[in-house]
Parts: sequence; structure tokens; C-alpha cells
Amino acid sequence: MRYLLVPLLLPTCLFAAEFRLLEGDEVLSREEVMALTRREVVTFYEGGQSRYDADGAYSYTYASGASAHGDFEVGTDGVICILFDNGFDRCDRFVRSHGRIVMITESGDRYPIRP
Repeated sequence: MRYLLVPLLLPTCLFAAEFRLLEGDEVLSREEVMALTRREVVTFYEGGQSRYDADGAYSYTYASGASAHGDFEVGTDGVICILFDNGFDRCDRFVRSHGRIVMITESGDRYPIRP
């Protein structure tokens, strides 16, 4: 089933919204994003954790312990699009900003990642 959903993500990645970048933001390449997602866990400063599995599975665990699951795809431009099991979808871009890696959502929210 997971492999059937991945083609549905591709159009979302291709038509992802423009991400609002700040002065000093350096967009991570697809290769850099792939290396980032190969980490066991991507941890954010607010306490949430993302897991990107090699088979395309995605999970996010909130600081409260609740979690959300779905599937992800990394576009050729390095944008990650996630289709959650509840039908919600979202695309994110990662940038290097003033010495930190930051995830930017389509709505412009910025989430720094712990090293």
C-alpha cells in the first residue's frame, strides 16, 4: 500500500508552494536532505521528533508523546512532501540558516533542528 501512495505525493512536490526564505538562508540540496532524513531521528528544539524510514514511511512524535504517521517523498528540488494517514498533506523545505538546519513549512513556520 505504501508504494501506491508515493506516486500521489509526486504531484504535490512538483507544485509545492514557494517557501519564504530569509536573508542568509541556504537551501539544502536533495542530496543533503536525503542525508538528513537518513538519521535515526530528526529532533526539533520544541521537543518533537521526525522519523523518515527508507521505505518512505514517516512518523512525527510530539513532545506530548502523541504521534502522526504517513508517507513521504523527497522531490528533485529537495522539498519533502508528506501524505499523512489522516489525509492531510504538507511539504517542507530544509535550509541552513546562520549555522543551523531549519525546516520551513509552506505556511512559513520555521523549526530549527537539533544537531
